Amino acid sequence: MVDNYHMDVTELLESASLLVPEETATENDITVRDVWDYLAHDEWEIALGLLEELGDGHPLPLTFWEQLAEAAEQLRLERSTAWCHWRCSEIRNGMIRADLTLRPAKEARRKTPISGHGVLRPMWDIGNLSPAGGASVSIASLWVEDMPVLEPGGRATVRLVPLTPSHWTHVETGQRISMHEDRSVAGTAVVLEVHLPTTVTATS
Repeated sequence: MVDNYHMDVTELLESASLLVPEETATENDITVRDVWDYLAHDEWEIALGLLEELGDGHPLPLTFWEQLAEAAEQLRLERSTAWCHWRCSEIRNGMIRADLTLRPAKEARRKTPISGHGVLRPMWDIGNLSPAGGASVSIASLWVEDMPVLEPGGRATVRLVPLTPSHWTHVETGQRISMHEDRSVAGTAVVLEVHLPTTVTATS
């Protein structure tokens, strides 16, 4: 049973590594050859971490992240599992990076930190209007880069995955958007990057 478990993880990581171009390297000059060295010594967690790094610096297909997510699940690595599933969502629905500042606890309804790992799905005022002419919010999940939580009043770079990508086609770099958990503004953000699926078209 243990042998089959190990084989499954090894096969998943080997299969994922085959999707990484040989010339791809991290900032620390780690390449897929280093991954193979760790796999040869059954260092699965290290190999998984290196593959995540390689995927962060180079666009890789959905299958790559699906295989990493499955390997992370088998290794019971909760944060890696969440991250790899998140990257799958980014490929399917697109991603907006933004510089987000939450309102201080004394000024906002929220008094507790928000989870940084894609749990929260707040509403966003991105400039869309309802048929009556009022503001129409759109939902997007939230991932905080390099931080497990974001405190009230805190500031961080975040990644947003839209629930409905077509609502976001007009969003552009430098645009200010606001985050809502109710009618009040929970935070404001400045858009840094927009990456939407090429097949998405704007809604009328």
